[in-house]
Amino acid sequence: MLAIVAGGGIAGLTCALSLHQVGIACRVYEAVPHLAPLGYGINLQPNAVRELFALGLGERLSEAGILTAELAMYNKHGQLIWTEPRGRAAGYRWPQISISRGTLHEILLGAIRERIGADAVVTGRRLSSFEQRGDRVIARFVDPKGEPAGEAEGDVLIGADGIHSAVRRQFYSGEKAVFDGYLHYRGVVETEPYLTGASMVVVGHRHHRAILYPVARRPGGKVMVNWLAYTRIPPGSPPMEAWDTAADRQACVDSYKGWTYPWLDVRGLFAATPAEMVLQLPNVDRDPVPRWSFDRVTLIGDAAHPMQPVGAQAGSQAIVDGRVLAASMLESRNPVEALTRYQDRRIAAMNDMVLRNRSLGLETILQIAEERAPNGFAHIHDVLSQQELEATALNYKKAAGFDVEMVNSRDSFVELPARAS
Repeated sequence: MLAIVAGGGIAGLTCALSLHQVGIACRVYEAVPHLAPLGYGINLQPNAVRELFALGLGERLSEAGILTAELAMYNKHGQLIWTEPRGRAAGYRWPQISISRGTLHEILLGAIRERIGADAVVTGRRLSSFEQRGDRVIARFVDPKGEPAGEAEGDVLIGADGIHSAVRRQFYSGEKAVFDGYLHYRGVVETEPYLTGASMVVVGHRHHRAILYPVARRPGGKVMVNWLAYTRIPPGSPPMEAWDTAADRQACVDSYKGWTYPWLDVRGLFAATPAEMVLQLPNVDRDPVPRWSFDRVTLIGDAAHPMQPVGAQAGSQAIVDGRVLAASMLESRNPVEALTRYQDRRIAAMNDMVLRNRSLGLETILQIAEERAPNGFAHIHDVLSQQELEATALNYKKAAGFDVEMVNSRDSFVELPARAS
């Protein structure tokens, strides 16, 4: 059996490694001509990390990233709303890892080249269309100039081509991205450690908030910190399609005046970020769809369930998708049955997660605190009870599949049959 994977991001590469692990041949086709590492960060929850450990990548990832030890959430005045241990500090058998997205990509790509072969990833090939002919799928590609660049034939096609997925578009041709009226800036900068030195911090409320976490250690005790800063787009601004990826760093810095706290100078950190390392993007997702798998074609990752960047879920869930898909194909070598089984295991929870993230997920407690106490509070329990805080945190973890008991009690999604001695 041969699987064609459209898209060489985290979803596509994890899926390819997982398919190889269960004995299914695959080839990945990536649109960009050169796979250059990006320094921006990604946060991986233990439910995804335990699957990367099962792929034999745990040690490399742990050494390259930061083992997140704490989540701390503050209001705009810098007052603590909620804190909890994360990863192994919370009792998980596997860590939560914050890491450079480029480093993660390099580790996945290196593993593919070592295990599958140097030609397993074909670059400069963007999927433009496909068709199913009997028991085969024909995928057609274009080069970076948009010129026809050949086709590939396989037993299944896996659409891992992101939020603007061409695979998804062929099934849902009239669909549009959903823009929520917010812009987020993204940057990465070297700085001194803050709080525990391995803390993920969320500050503010729905309309104005920042997320920060270290992704790598640097010489001299410093760390590289990835940050996101959210702000409403002013009335009369260009439509979302007109926003460039290059950012006005000073506009971001100016919108965070006063965000200087004893534990971290948020505004100063933004100002210290090199201008070329600051991007701006519209906050978009897509509405949930009723189906991902269509005979021998399916969707994974952002192609299946593009969601708001809340709760460190998009990358983690993309990894889980690839693992569950491989497990389903191990259980049934009937491709249509396997892809349907994968969809049925994942789609309800992920459609729910898309909607939860639109409502801020766990970060909803920031908005509640802002609405109940916009001028701050003497004690958080005057605003939110401990029971409310704990229930909100636990409910989100269970919905996302990374509650500590859920993760620790299950096997890897891919369990290979024992070899006869």
